[in-house]
Amino acid sequence: MLEVKNVVVRYDTATVLDGASLMVEEGELVGLVGPNGAGKTTLLRAIAGLINWDREVLRGTRKSNVTFEGSIEFEGERIDKLAAFEIAKRGLQLCPQMGRPFVEMTVKENLLAGAYLCKDKQEVNEGLAKVYEMFPRLKEREKQLSGTLSGGERQMLAVGRSLMRQPKLMLVDEPSSGLAPKIKDELFKRVEEIYHELGVTILLAEQDISFAFDLSKRNYVMSRGRIIAHGTAQELLGDETIRKTYLGL
Repeated sequence: MLEVKNVVVRYDTATVLDGASLMVEEGELVGLVGPNGAGKTTLLRAIAGLINWDREVLRGTRKSNVTFEGSIEFEGERIDKLAAFEIAKRGLQLCPQMGRPFVEMTVKENLLAGAYLCKDKQEVNEGLAKVYEMFPRLKEREKQLSGTLSGGERQMLAVGRSLMRQPKLMLVDEPSSGLAPKIKDELFKRVEEIYHELGVTILLAEQDISFAFDLSKRNYVMSRGRIIAHGTAQELLGDETIRKTYLGL
C-alpha cells in the first residue's frame, strides 16, 4: 500500500531524513520507533505531503530552504509531488503529534474540518456518529473550544478528525506523548479498535517502545534520519545492540 524509497529531507544544510525507506502492506499495523529527534515526525509529514507545504511557505524567505529527494508511492502511484489535500483525498490521513487542533474552533467544528473534502452529508454524519461512539468524551464536549481541552482529549480529537473520511491508511504520530497512563491505555484500545474493527491500515510512530510493540505486526527502528533496523518486536528485542543502543532497553 505504501512504499517510501530513499527519502532525503534537508532544511538548509541540516539533513533531517537521510535515505529513509520503508514499506506498509494493506491490512498491517506497522510501528516506527526511535528516540526524540530521530526523524519520525518529518517522515510522516513527508508521506502526507507537508514537506511540499513547508517548501512553498518558506520559499524565498531567509528562514529556511527545504529540499526533498527520493520517492513515495501510495497504492502504486507516486504521491511525493502532490499537495497534501490531494494525498488526503486518496485516503491517506495524518494524525499529528499532540493533537494540534484548531484551537478557536469547537470540538465538533474540528471534526467536521476532517471531512472538508467530503460532499456527501450523510457520509459526514455517519463519520461523526462513529467518532462519538468511539470517543464519548468528544460528544460531551462537542460545543467546547478545542483550545480548552486536556492533552488526552486533544489527542482523541486528532484521532477522531483523522477518521472522519474513512481513511485507507492512517499515519499516527506519537499518540501517547505526554499522556497520563490511564489516558494512554484508553488511546491504546482505540488505536487497536481502529485497526481490528474498522480495518484501517496504520503506520504508528512512537517513542514509547512498549506502546508500539504491543500493537504492531512489525517495526522499523529510526535513528538520525535513517532506518537502521526492521523486524518483529521479538526480533528487535532479541538483538542486544539494537535493544541497548537504539531502543534504550
